[in-house]
Amino acid sequence: MKISHCIFLVLLFISVMGCDRQSEKFPAGQSVSGTTLFEDPPAWAKTAIWYQIMVERFRNGDPANDPTVEDIKGAGSSPEPIPANWHVTPWIQDWYREDAYCSALPPDLSFDYKVQLRRYGGDLQGVLDKLDYLDSLGVTAIYFNPLNDAPSLHKYDARNWRHIDRNFGPDPRGDQALIEKETPTDPDTWKFTAADQLFLELLEQLHRRGIKVILDYSWNHTGTEFWAWKDLLKEQQNSEYADWYWVSQFDDPGTPENEFAYRGWAGVAGLPEIKESEYVDHSNGIHPYEGDIVSDAVKQHVFRVTRRWLDPNGDGDPGDGVDGFRLDVAAELPLGFWREYREVVRAINPEALLIGEVWWEKWPDDLLDPAPYMEGDIFDAVMNYRWYKLARHFFNASPDAITVTEFIDGLDHLNSGIRTENQYAMMNLTASHDAPRVATSLFNKNKYKYYSSPFADSTYKIHQPDAATFETLKLLLVQQFTYPGAPHIWAGDEMGMWGADDPSCRKPLIWPDYTFEPERVHPMGLEKPVDEVQFDHDLFAFYQRLIHIRRDNPVLAAGAIDFILQDDERQLLAYSRFDQELEVITVFNTGLEPTNITLALKKDRQYREILGNGQLESHSERTLQIELDGRTAAILRSE
Repeated sequence: MKISHCIFLVLLFISVMGCDRQSEKFPAGQSVSGTTLFEDPPAWAKTAIWYQIMVERFRNGDPANDPTVEDIKGAGSSPEPIPANWHVTPWIQDWYREDAYCSALPPDLSFDYKVQLRRYGGDLQGVLDKLDYLDSLGVTAIYFNPLNDAPSLHKYDARNWRHIDRNFGPDPRGDQALIEKETPTDPDTWKFTAADQLFLELLEQLHRRGIKVILDYSWNHTGTEFWAWKDLLKEQQNSEYADWYWVSQFDDPGTPENEFAYRGWAGVAGLPEIKESEYVDHSNGIHPYEGDIVSDAVKQHVFRVTRRWLDPNGDGDPGDGVDGFRLDVAAELPLGFWREYREVVRAINPEALLIGEVWWEKWPDDLLDPAPYMEGDIFDAVMNYRWYKLARHFFNASPDAITVTEFIDGLDHLNSGIRTENQYAMMNLTASHDAPRVATSLFNKNKYKYYSSPFADSTYKIHQPDAATFETLKLLLVQQFTYPGAPHIWAGDEMGMWGADDPSCRKPLIWPDYTFEPERVHPMGLEKPVDEVQFDHDLFAFYQRLIHIRRDNPVLAAGAIDFILQDDERQLLAYSRFDQELEVITVFNTGLEPTNITLALKKDRQYREILGNGQLESHSERTLQIELDGRTAAILRSE
């Protein structure tokens, strides 16, 4: 939402003017191709409370489907050959303790590389078993990391896009046999595997509970086990898929050498990139660019897979399908492709949500402005890493301190050029599968996502964060759940989990019915405290409280915002979320000492504190006083 320090009518005027500018660009609701353009995000997007699940690390509900050596071969991000004594890692094992099979690997391999071989056996049955947990937490939308069939733990190296991973369902070998009978380019031959059917059952169960579901896909690249890539390797330039990938040179069969050369995403050989109309070098910075995917056959395959999950039974009613997609490395695909993709998606389900991963312009300092992707013709929202970087800077003084005024100005800057509707739909996240756990991120005062592991910085703290860190986390969470944009939880953060950057942000979840080994080992052989690994019931209850407050007070999702207090000297911040009927005021004392705070009110009415902090001291005409301890926040609701 457009930040303003003015009254509601001014905010409304700004919003309307933004829409007017938009309609000048796309007159009469038409897209560049002449088809109907759905400019706005679906209404449900701003009310979503996101919970991100990486199934492999969520819960092992069916050990009978655990991966085998054959299932994980070809994962380009992990060592090969795979040791003969490889096995699924016990869920409760000390994270940094190496598996026994690692003794068969070259001794110079780093922990970060060896750990890519790990599988814990998480599956869809594990998610089904924990639906009551999700209900008790209160989340309303699930973002699944890739579920497509793939050999890696993260599933961004697709073996195929059209099926759920064989080891996520009850019959891996049966699924494999069924897939091998299909013609990948002919959807008439596609069947629903046992894993596909279990996912559809899970989807139905989540929808019954009022929980939306989006799937994560990377249309930018595949894995080297992908069927089209394997045909290309075999047939070279004679393959019908020769124009699918960025191949710079084919092999010459008349020479003993293999001259075959191609581009892999970010230089990773195991992730061959899909070919675009023009090669764009992203090494010196990522920027929006026009163009398209070269092969129409690739696009049609992508669109067919998309249709498959938006409307599984193909009856024209998308109610049985997923509710949208999170789109990986979205800024590294051309805008022309995304415009067409949006039209395909919205033609199937006008209420489907598209969220792009628009992150770095150039690491480590510059995050990409997402505004060009949210003009009504591409994405509805992006993963709002920019909000977290700024909020961490303010609440955690990382890498240094900024004032209240600088924080508010920073929020204004983040939202500049972004329509109000898209601001409300932003996925405001504190952590993910690609960044340190939020508690560990706050425990370390380094620059945002800069050498955030002990392998990049031996002083980086990987043990359990201290109590002060969790108090700071609570401050930041209050802002996340009361600010415009949909709050997001990386599964496990609500449990009190900690962990450095990838791969240590991907530990298996610490369910309270498991007894975990203490974390004793430091991967660099350094000293570290011995940490008990236990579910944090107090933090979980705090997340529950914030979720219920947001769900019970619609202005926190849809209301206007007005900053009503910014005191740099006393480190005080307050803002109002409001509509014609209701007002919710959030107050922060980011200083160390208790203080008495006077707030100017919009109307003369009564308020009560609903978070459980702060003491209302007095209330007179259009003013309110509250006593607030240091490093705490309060939430006040009008009566």
